[in-house]
Amino acid sequence: MPKMKTNRGAAKRFKATGSGKIVRNKAFTSHILTKKSTKRKRNLRKSGLVDDANFKGIKRILPYM
Repeated sequence: MPKMKTNRGAAKRFKATGSGKIVRNKAFTSHILTKKSTKRKRNLRKSGLVDDANFKGIKRILPYM
């Protein structure tokens, strides 16, 4: 059986933690920042975890993570 291919776009966006969870960066940070509050923009800089609903799909496109 041939090796599975990793989705390279996803590989650049997600990382695995030591406990096996997947870390992601938050969206809505690139433009139209004037109407967003300072607190909201500061919280968007922090990373988040991938939700359980999306975890299985991310694991499928990142087989060697």
